Amino acid sequence: MAELPKNARVVIIGGGVIGCSIAYHLTKIGWDDVVLLERKQLTSGTTWHAAGLVGQLRPSINMTKLAKYTGELYRGLEAETGQATGYRQCGSISMATNAERFEELKRSASMAKVFDLPVHVVTPQEIKDLAHIVNVDDVVGGIHIPSDGYANAVDITQALAKGARTGGARIFENTKVTKIRHNCERVTGVDTDDGSIDADFVVICGGMWTRDLAASVGVAAPLHACEHYYVLFEGVEGIDSTLPVLRDYDYCGYYKYDAGKLLVGAFEPNARPWGMDGISEDFCFDEIAGSFEHFEPLLMDAMRRVPALEKAGIQKFFCGPESFTPDVRYHLGESAELRGCFVAAGLNSIGLQSAGGVGKVMADWIRDGIPPADLWTVDIRRNMPFQINRKYLRERVTESLGLLYATHYPFKQYETARGVRRSAIHDRLVAAGACHGEAFGWERPNWYGEPGGSPSYEYSYGRQNWFDANAAECKAVREAVGLFDQSSFAKFRLEGRDAMSVLNRVCANDVDVAPGRLVYTQWLNEKGGIEADLTVTRLSDTAYLIVTGAETEVKDFNWLKRHIPDDAHAVLTNISSAMGVISIMGPNARALLQSVCPNDLGHEAFPFATSQEIELGYAIVRASRITYVGELGWELYIPTEFMTGVYDEIVAAGEAFGLKHCGYHALNALRMEKAYRHWGHDITDEDTPLEAGLGFAVKMDKAGGFIGRDALLRQKEEGLKQRLVQFLLKSPEPMLYHNEPIWQGDRIAGYIRSGMYAHGLGGACGLGYITAADDGVVGPIGADDFEIEIAGVRYPALASLKPLYDPSNARIKI
Repeated sequence: MAELPKNARVVIIGGGVIGCSIAYHLTKIGWDDVVLLERKQLTSGTTWHAAGLVGQLRPSINMTKLAKYTGELYRGLEAETGQATGYRQCGSISMATNAERFEELKRSASMAKVFDLPVHVVTPQEIKDLAHIVNVDDVVGGIHIPSDGYANAVDITQALAKGARTGGARIFENTKVTKIRHNCERVTGVDTDDGSIDADFVVICGGMWTRDLAASVGVAAPLHACEHYYVLFEGVEGIDSTLPVLRDYDYCGYYKYDAGKLLVGAFEPNARPWGMDGISEDFCFDEIAGSFEHFEPLLMDAMRRVPALEKAGIQKFFCGPESFTPDVRYHLGESAELRGCFVAAGLNSIGLQSAGGVGKVMADWIRDGIPPADLWTVDIRRNMPFQINRKYLRERVTESLGLLYATHYPFKQYETARGVRRSAIHDRLVAAGACHGEAFGWERPNWYGEPGGSPSYEYSYGRQNWFDANAAECKAVREAVGLFDQSSFAKFRLEGRDAMSVLNRVCANDVDVAPGRLVYTQWLNEKGGIEADLTVTRLSDTAYLIVTGAETEVKDFNWLKRHIPDDAHAVLTNISSAMGVISIMGPNARALLQSVCPNDLGHEAFPFATSQEIELGYAIVRASRITYVGELGWELYIPTEFMTGVYDEIVAAGEAFGLKHCGYHALNALRMEKAYRHWGHDITDEDTPLEAGLGFAVKMDKAGGFIGRDALLRQKEEGLKQRLVQFLLKSPEPMLYHNEPIWQGDRIAGYIRSGMYAHGLGGACGLGYITAADDGVVGPIGADDFEIEIAGVRYPALASLKPLYDPSNARIKI
């Protein structure tokens, strides 16, 4: 066995298909000083027992692009490396047995058109023609993807490993990493049973061992193993190698031809967590006991779907561990906690069909220091520290596994591990009729039913059961006044004599303003892409309050912290838990607050985009005159222990002014009417402020410049290749959510980034980028030039570069 090197540019921990793909792709970009360490043998964790499906359609655009690349890579891997891969392009069929599932599949087929992935909507008879063994009596339709298929996971991994070795990577089996070394700021290498390696980058690809290994160096990578089942049937009449991969989502099952046999697997709704007491040191190519009783109902469903199974024999009943994440999304990228420490794990049983794309983007990410595309949905930095809590993970993954095949309804809420983070006024909001949703551990009111009731969701792709309640909440904000609990905001304090210079380098807008001024700004990367979208309030000459979204708490804190120079006198503190937030929004907001506050809240005394400390109840509250709904209003930042008292004062006075409790669904609808952007959907690290129509928040000529300025200047000179446009469907019936294609004549010009029914505008509203034809510059936007496709049907839409609601901002400055 070759001797372990003393140093390497990159050390990859884990020899499954993900680790080998990253090694392969690093060599493809010219990095040959790569070492991969595997504790046992390649594929010995979970890769070896993967079912081998290679599907390409995902719930989002960028994830589908990665899966599509994976399929393309596997098609040519055997010819490149000489290593057999078992790859077969037999196509796939996904079936629906009810209208809601069929709607989801048809919407996915429409989304696939954005990047030229052929997906055909098929009838039950067409499904039967493609797969004779299937009983379609209860099937209403489905989709067929001809380019899908399957492969042998072990062979694919060995081919990737061979390709990596050819490119110069060194792979060491039976070499366990005992410690990741670091200097508290960045990784410095690893220790193993056979010696130490100094390294610039360490990539944790440890599968179900990742959570503990990452936690050993303070990195949050929440995942937990579950039992995962499949059965091999032999003697199944009517099958051959042309059989497409079959997915029977409504009955949680999938079917795949496997060397003359039929493999039947499932993603059941109530999974069984595994490894609660740790994973044996000797665990390698091991099976786990499982429970036939647990899997039996799924087998009965399989026999109804494929009647030939009733006369077939079971050759193998298999149960093995697979790791799942709390939100059923991968963990990719550089950790927030430790520079140079990357993670690629938590593939939720779709590791093989994801590995090619994951390897490619991880190699580029390691090289460039930023993601090569908008990968926020799978970015490791989205995780909150609490999420590695073992109890939380055990409870959540029982649900996570089944969500892979569940209907992905709009606004679908998690049911397990709830109540983790609560506002100080949570119980009062429940009494007021709040239906809480879960976001990043926070319980947040999404909508309100009757006070004292127990409202719950009834999911649909159409108008859900809270539609009318949402309309009433929006109406109250537009005509009277609404109360929002926004305590989940992330809040940071930057203080010190260099605080202004540090922030002004990071912010695209100018934050060298008078104390009491509030500045809306973006943080950009060197390419001009938007890394954060937030507000900065100057509290004093040496102190600032930064307020950003709950979802990006870890990411944004980390971004700013890493841009504080070592010699700067500036201290950053996360104060999110110290303050709750109540927002009072609507034309009656001033009158309501003035009735319980002795401070002058008039426009001249308290202008828009300013912040003051005021008295409310028995508390001193920071009031910031800002809005995300397009109306007069204030965000009230209240020390946590004063929250209930301030809330009670406002509610007691509110009846006289038409006060109504409002939830996040109303907030979303109202911001859509005003075309306010949402980071992670409408604006991402791939989009610039100029493209997003946020040039007003960029100060190109401020002293000292800012990160991303040069990229924006180049873009300004060259012209914009895409522009963000607001759309309103002319028909009041269809619903927009996201990823719907935007048609301009006979070409797809873009897709909807976010959508919501806009009650004030009388139809579904969406935001999406229009790209230029033939890589040119975006020309004039015609109001009636566009249609939006929903589930295969095109609907005319009104397009506008200006907000369709109050384009002059008159209502927020009264």
